[in-house]
Amino acid sequence: MSFHINTLCVQAGYDPKNGESRVLPIAQSTTFKYDSAATLGKLFDLEEDGFFYTRLANPTLGAVAAKIAALEGGVGAMLTASGQAASMLSITNICHSGDHVVCASAIYGGTFNLFNKSLRELGIEFTFVKPDASEEEITAAFRDNTKAVFVESVSNPSLDVADVELYARLAHAHDVPLIVDNTFPTPVNFRPFEWGADIVVHSTSKYMDGHAVALGGVIVDSGNFNWNNGKYPAFTEPDESYHGVIYTEKFGKAAYITKAVTHLMRDYGPQQSPQNAFLLNLGLETLFLRMERHCSNALQVAKFLEANDKIEWVNYPGLESNKYYERCQKYMPNGSCGVISFGVKGGREKAMQFMDSLKLIKLVIHVADARTCALHPASTTHRQLNDQQLEDCGVKPNLIRMSVGIEFVDDIIADIKQALDQI
Repeated sequence: MSFHINTLCVQAGYDPKNGESRVLPIAQSTTFKYDSAATLGKLFDLEEDGFFYTRLANPTLGAVAAKIAALEGGVGAMLTASGQAASMLSITNICHSGDHVVCASAIYGGTFNLFNKSLRELGIEFTFVKPDASEEEITAAFRDNTKAVFVESVSNPSLDVADVELYARLAHAHDVPLIVDNTFPTPVNFRPFEWGADIVVHSTSKYMDGHAVALGGVIVDSGNFNWNNGKYPAFTEPDESYHGVIYTEKFGKAAYITKAVTHLMRDYGPQQSPQNAFLLNLGLETLFLRMERHCSNALQVAKFLEANDKIEWVNYPGLESNKYYERCQKYMPNGSCGVISFGVKGGREKAMQFMDSLKLIKLVIHVADARTCALHPASTTHRQLNDQQLEDCGVKPNLIRMSVGIEFVDDIIADIKQALDQI
């Protein structure tokens, strides 16, 4: 049977057998016992599936990864210790020193630093294109050694909505995969694979967890990209560390995600803990309910801010006045996310005064959980960037990122109003 995504949030990934725990158990063990050395040998040679060490695989993590793969419509998924780890491994599973990536400049500041500094230091080059780059400008960014394209479906914090269908078409025209960070919309509101994306990543610490209790990330493989195009020998030539296994031959559509687990997770080890995977699963069970409330609350808050004379500008894709409104309606007709960005008149000083006056809404370095919170990115998450890089990312000095929670919306608006009255 096929089920609606709301049902998959609750039921996918774990099907208890007779007499087993109805709730997904926490397999809080680093290792697993077997009766036969031959069986363990087959596990190490990738000839059999199973669990033998949690850095590579664990029943709790496996169930949650399977649920997220079902939500995104992929062939498999791998949980990671953080969203940052997911972004890193999504690239390094494909790229090596001397390779190149085309990337939208409107991405989370931490991801920008990861790509622009740490991965550059490892020899992977990046060309960043502006959010509204034309087809010609994006095409001009490709090189002979380009191995991937990376975008955020809805960027953090500038809330640019990527034209995923366009990026996918251009990536495939150059025989490279499109990687989409889908953290903000979640698969409840947007499924990138349906628009041509090949790999999806999430910071599961955000809406998927939903309660700000567990760091985590995930990579999901669509299974649709053809790695046999001459550009990706790591997938099509023997891996001597596994006795010459060829991933595309042995694992078919799951070649990418299998290599990510058996090679990168084996060697780098940024595995999510079983406890965090258990907490993530609890969040996933109510994801579809929370996203509906996040989006409806955010739209009402955005409309209130748009009508307030102390606000210079409001950026929310759900507003009809937003430049991405039509694109958002195309890709995310049921809503994008609960995050709004806006500017207080008077610049940085007034923006900080507004934030200091908030009471219900807390100032935290987080986004996309059940509680409404606010942040000033230019002085926090994006403080490492210079003015030009801030401009390229769509971050202005007076930009406030507000993550609208699931509280009673009138209470959220009342707190914003009283804080605005203070300036």
